[in-house]
Amino acid sequence: MQLYQCPTLKGIASSAFRPLAAAPRLTKTPNASGRHSRHQCPHAAGTGVQTMLHSITTANPGWLAGAAVNTAVFVAGAPILLKGLTANGMLHAWLLGTVVFSAFGAGGFALVCLYFLFGTAVTRVKLEQKQKEGIAEARSGRRGPASVWGSGSAGAFCALVALLTGNYRLWQIGYVASLTSKLSDTVSSEIGKAYGKTTYLITNLKLVPRGTEGAVSVEGTLAGLGAAAMYAVIAVAVGQASVSDAGLITAAAFLANVFESYLGAVVQGRVSWLSNDLVNVIQIFIAAAIAVIAKYYL
Repeated sequence: MQLYQCPTLKGIASSAFRPLAAAPRLTKTPNASGRHSRHQCPHAAGTGVQTMLHSITTANPGWLAGAAVNTAVFVAGAPILLKGLTANGMLHAWLLGTVVFSAFGAGGFALVCLYFLFGTAVTRVKLEQKQKEGIAEARSGRRGPASVWGSGSAGAFCALVALLTGNYRLWQIGYVASLTSKLSDTVSSEIGKAYGKTTYLITNLKLVPRGTEGAVSVEGTLAGLGAAAMYAVIAVAVGQASVSDAGLITAAAFLANVFESYLGAVVQGRVSWLSNDLVNVIQIFIAAAIAVIAKYYL
């Protein structure tokens, strides 16, 4: 009885390192009863695994690798994630993480994970004191869907545009600047609430209580600026920005934060539909826009 040999894999091997390889072919092998059973060619299966592993390690892995890696991270890290996210917030964070990994790879994904960890940690600084004063974040800082997109919508937008246009380097700096701005704002606000001795309204520098919309303090401002610079350096370290981009990212984040404080002082609370999360969305899009435009023309 003659066995059918595995079909040639020449065509598949030539595309083994493309983001989406062709599906492996199947062969029919006669069994003892004379009937044919379908078997997957082992070499083709190995090629599929190699393709996936290679995609994961590239700078721009694509959707399949992004969804696979992000799902694995969320399953393994669910107990930790639920300390900083509500159940619905976790679902939306999965969407954010998937699009980010798909576009910017492990380095970009690491930045959004670090933002989550840093942001959650700083929110808990002197949490009991802030709760007593009525200026703590809701749900002890656990983020729901609105907070997830209030922090990550601009980054997700930059990732989607990068995937659609293929211009990853340009939109990558917008992605990094948006997260840098939001982390800087979170650190500035939370450290200001916890340690700010004197807070001023940004529009007229009048003394106001801690936690007032649009209020700034020396302690919070310096902490936020330091966080922006640190995060920009980390972005360089993980390959998401060049050394020359670090200063631009820090500046874009700082300018967007100043605008956010001014907007909070002038408009927030006077316009019913302008929530804090929406103000955050405006802020991070401004940071991304400043960085992208400056990168494009400079």
